[in-house]
Amino acid sequence: MPVIDSAIYVDGVRVESPKSLEEAYRLRQELHGFAWIGLYRPTAEEWDSVSREFDLHPLAVEDGSTGHQRAKVERYDRTLFVVLRPARYDDARERVEFGEVHLFVGHGFVISIRLAESPDLAAVRQRLESTPELLRLGSEAVLYAVLDRVVDDYEPVIGGIENDIDEIEDQLFGDANDEFLSRRIYELYGEAAAFGRAVHPLIGMIERLRRGYEKFDVDLELRRHMRDVLDNVTRVSERVQASQALLDKALTVHSALVARHHTEVSMRQDEQVKKISGWAAIIFAPSLIAGIYGMNFDYMPELHWPWGYPMAIGMMLAFAGGLYAIFRSRKWL
Repeated sequence: MPVIDSAIYVDGVRVESPKSLEEAYRLRQELHGFAWIGLYRPTAEEWDSVSREFDLHPLAVEDGSTGHQRAKVERYDRTLFVVLRPARYDDARERVEFGEVHLFVGHGFVISIRLAESPDLAAVRQRLESTPELLRLGSEAVLYAVLDRVVDDYEPVIGGIENDIDEIEDQLFGDANDEFLSRRIYELYGEAAAFGRAVHPLIGMIERLRRGYEKFDVDLELRRHMRDVLDNVTRVSERVQASQALLDKALTVHSALVARHHTEVSMRQDEQVKKISGWAAIIFAPSLIAGIYGMNFDYMPELHWPWGYPMAIGMMLAFAGGLYAIFRSRKWL
């Protein structure tokens, strides 16, 4: 069922748990409390029902029903439309998995809509119901509590990214020639950037809410609580930026180390080619002399001399020795 939970609160206490949207509308009017209706991927009929009951702006409904929205807060008449991007980190795949939560917050009602499995808004509801003094502050307390939960869930995400960066740094200076390292750095940089796009807008959003967004009054006590959330999300945002900077530097260092390795390999190959060429030249001279004087030519008078062959061998050795000395002096051997 798309309706996950529905409750009517009076003076910070849950007094009714309606089983349908129509029952929630009726009890809200009868008890003069505020309703918190939780939906999960509502149908078109449910969208039409809540939009008519709470007079939701068509543009906000369109954005809410479409999904894939960026984090933002917008005001339509007396209703706030808030989009949040909760996240969790899959360490095995080094991926940030995003959810999406839409909140319609108005006088006497909150409609929370989840488009993914996270976050666990049931835990948020239980926390609020255990602190009636906070829930007594009305629908804005629900907005604060959901914001606080989403930001708290960001901590393990940035922690997971930072742990993977530590692994990359160890790998970078241990085995920088790993062919998959560049891809790992680049993909993790992309995940950090996507996470940053979910985190950074919250800073401005919470600041506007604390000041009273377009005269949308927030209780003083809630403003103090939101200050704490603002501090937390600011720290997460700074850590995300630092992680992106480290990954950018890691990619640069890895590229330099790979280029250096290729240069060293090329230089070693050049040295080997020089040595092979040098020995080939040295061997060529004796081979040439041996080829000439090793044949029984009748018309080569030196072959008939008593010292002919020893002289040929001496010439061969002298020539090869001269080449060897030249190559050694040039460090080709």
